Amino acid sequence: MASNWSVCGICDFRHVTKPSVVWCSECDEGLCDDCNEHHSISKSSRDHDIVPIDDYQNLPTAVLQIAQSCRKHNKKYHIFCKKHDCPCCKKCVVEEHNECKDIVDIDDAIKDVKSSNAFHEIELILSDMNKFIQRVKKDGEENLLSLADKKEQFEKKILQAREAINSHIDTLQKKLIEELNLTIDKENKNIQQFLKSVEQNEKEIKEFQSSLLKIKQHSSELQTFLALNQMENDAATKEEFMQSINDSGSLNHTRFFCKIDATLEKLTNNVKTFGEIVKETKPSDIRFVRQRDKQAQLMIPVQAKSIDDLTLTLIQSVNTYSSEVRGCTMLSDGRMVFTCYMKHGSYLTVVRPDGTKNFEIKSGYAYDVVNLDDNTIAVTSGIYSNNIFLIDVQLKNVKKTMHVSSSNDGMALKDKDLIYCGREKGLNKLCFSDNSVCPIIISKLSKKSYVTKFNESIIYTDPETNTVACTSVRGQINWKFKDESILKCPLGISVDNDGNVYVIGGDSCNVVVISPDRQRYRQILSANEGLTNPSVLHYDLLTNKLLVANFNGKAFLYDVSS
Repeated sequence: MASNWSVCGICDFRHVTKPSVVWCSECDEGLCDDCNEHHSISKSSRDHDIVPIDDYQNLPTAVLQIAQSCRKHNKKYHIFCKKHDCPCCKKCVVEEHNECKDIVDIDDAIKDVKSSNAFHEIELILSDMNKFIQRVKKDGEENLLSLADKKEQFEKKILQAREAINSHIDTLQKKLIEELNLTIDKENKNIQQFLKSVEQNEKEIKEFQSSLLKIKQHSSELQTFLALNQMENDAATKEEFMQSINDSGSLNHTRFFCKIDATLEKLTNNVKTFGEIVKETKPSDIRFVRQRDKQAQLMIPVQAKSIDDLTLTLIQSVNTYSSEVRGCTMLSDGRMVFTCYMKHGSYLTVVRPDGTKNFEIKSGYAYDVVNLDDNTIAVTSGIYSNNIFLIDVQLKNVKKTMHVSSSNDGMALKDKDLIYCGREKGLNKLCFSDNSVCPIIISKLSKKSYVTKFNESIIYTDPETNTVACTSVRGQINWKFKDESILKCPLGISVDNDGNVYVIGGDSCNVVVISPDRQRYRQILSANEGLTNPSVLHYDLLTNKLLVANFNGKAFLYDVSS
């Protein structure tokens, strides 16, 4: 590489300073206009690639520092050794690669390198990394905005709680002060009335004393004798009043005490915190997939079922031995489970593969049902209870009750967690590990909503809006499907191994299958196949069987093929 890009290398060799205008990588030097003209018509250099000097200088430093000739022998590269993955000059071949068999001409090795698969793969890798970084940045920024929003919400919630407490305490304080004032005012009134009576008697006694003094001083003995009897009667009356003061307790002093409610007194001693801030970490659905992993996946042929090729073959009509069926599933041994959802008398019915009734379990309310393993099923309880039950189908009893603080309708098993429709609490996830509940979608869901999952997608129905929606595990809506001409009041929902979505149309009395990207859809069952007020269905991934149940009456088991 020339040490000075600004001057023409040929002119500089002739001790003439002229500015270079182009750069020839093969000659490894800059050229002025005159030399470039000769360079472009010379037989030895007419095929050389040249670039404007300004463009060449803008190449990354690491590229500019790459030697284009052998540093050891100061010779041009002529050979590329595939074994050692390095370019070689003629002397390198003689000295170090004489026994290497996998060598090619350097011109053949570099031919069309910019359009090669290797170059294209690097472009894809860098593009994927850039896209991943942008998604990570966007996700982080959204997370920051979410945290700021949550902070504002929580501050408002804390202030509202404090205001509610203050308002309640103020009301209690006002009530107590009013009671104090009323009690003291009443006592004051009684004392004032008593003192008024005392003052009246005091006045009368003083008049008696004055009269007695005047009689003593100025009346005759006869007058005094005659008046004495009346004076004794008046004095006796006043003595009775004085005695009544003692007997009535009018001289008693009333004492009042103010006793603050013990709960309030304990508040300052026992309540150590106003609340707590709980941190919960949710896994991100952003994943970086390396190009080599993508290529490995592409090498595995996957033939997805087209909804146009799906064929349903009726295997049997099934007596559900139930009414008001809201949930159904299949056990690993082929038995079928149906729920009977009634305010009084909900139960589960297990039916053998031959259609005969196996047993019945009465265990609280039963809305939807999901198979967890060979021995355990999970059951939601609809609006009548805020519990989800785990039932042992071998022991035929409830082995665990989990409280979720909301109604719970349709549900699905994702990994080791339950996804359930919580009506006013939205779409939620229940973790079996610690019984914790975290929201996926906080917006309200209508009653009778159902949910299923496919890979990292969660798909649920909303009967009130006639909508089927697909969301990520973080609640980001991927797509929505709504076409009232074919699907009304979507209820039960399930998915096959290819991601095709099967949905019950309650009011349209049919089963509709929707492609994974929601671009295609097709009615596959209707009233012609015996559907009457259908409510729920289940696709068994192991056997490719579809179980469809009417709200009252029969269910139907189909084999699904393509």
